[in-house]
Amino acid sequence: MVRITGIVERAVRLDAPGRGGPANAVVDFSGHTVSLVAVLTDAVRRGRPVAGVAFDSIGRFAQSGILRDRLIPRVLAAAPDALLDGSGFLDPAAVAACALTDEKPGGHGDRAAAVAALELACWDLNAKLRDEPACVTIARHAGRQPAPAVPVYAAGGYYRPAGGVDALRREMGEYLELGYRAVKMKIGGAALGEDLARVEAVIDVVGDAGRVAVDANGRFGRAEAIRWAGALAGYGLRWFEEPGDPLDYALHRAVTDCYDGPVATGENLFSVPDVTNLVRYGGMRPDHDVFQMDPGLSYGLSEYLRMLDVLADHGFDRGCAFPHGGHLINLHVAAGLGLGGCEAYPGVFAPFGGYPDGCVVSSGMIAPPDAAGFGLEQKPGLAELIAELTGERR
Repeated sequence: MVRITGIVERAVRLDAPGRGGPANAVVDFSGHTVSLVAVLTDAVRRGRPVAGVAFDSIGRFAQSGILRDRLIPRVLAAAPDALLDGSGFLDPAAVAACALTDEKPGGHGDRAAAVAALELACWDLNAKLRDEPACVTIARHAGRQPAPAVPVYAAGGYYRPAGGVDALRREMGEYLELGYRAVKMKIGGAALGEDLARVEAVIDVVGDAGRVAVDANGRFGRAEAIRWAGALAGYGLRWFEEPGDPLDYALHRAVTDCYDGPVATGENLFSVPDVTNLVRYGGMRPDHDVFQMDPGLSYGLSEYLRMLDVLADHGFDRGCAFPHGGHLINLHVAAGLGLGGCEAYPGVFAPFGGYPDGCVVSSGMIAPPDAAGFGLEQKPGLAELIAELTGERR
């Protein structure tokens, strides 16, 4: 049986060139941080202590205070056996429930990301204890076989001070050269005419609008979202992502009522009740629209599995799920659960975004690495941070 001996967290700043980029229509990421968490244990493999490592995805800042002041002390104070499953491994759902002791329901925001980092580290630990990739552990838990590879698209097209249409064209061309077949770009940060010129440039580079998605990051109100939906309708895009506030289900229904193309949303919904409300009231269409909930922002994989159950109960296939994030954790989730695919951040959000050199993109597909756990230690820049956090020498 494994025992937790400590839990440590570090806020890590995303690599960025300085204020002014990369940015979407709402957020400048140059000041963003991520919580890197390690669950230390008494387990030893190959003469080295085993630690589970994860982080709270990308885009919602580090959650150091919540983790250090509330969640971590609760887990460390718990009876060790209360955190284990019947096989003596850590039970990620039990750890998450313990971390949420005395927390009120609702208000799913920063707390959801903090719990997620802790819960996902338990999945990494369990996979390392079994000496297998996390996707295998996840698939076994879900009663499935892991997919050997999953579809992946390159997420880019951010607004940058020195950028323009020519730079955008070069960026998208580089993604195609790397083996990606589908891409995503940002909209809503410029005037409609200027952004449409950007969209048309990317379609020209990719050669097929059906392989180009656009993302407004929740920028628009109802009237503007409908106006943009009308402007985009003729292109035949892969999807129109987050046209408005993620909790404005009436806005989403208004968009799906007037826009025949696929709509994508969900990355900023952090709980089962939020997702339930989306499928009840947001106008999402089975076998058409896309769900992008992110385990690293929404209490972890245990909650994400319940979200998938909600989708299934309402007639949605898990092939419509493309987790937000663009990192190794969600690659393993997508492969382990047989989801529609995942995204990648080839040029931004280091050291968390993107994949290690061993993960080669070929014809728009990518396979998880064969390292035990999520394989975060294989990623340059992140491996060194993990070694510092866990006290290992490399």
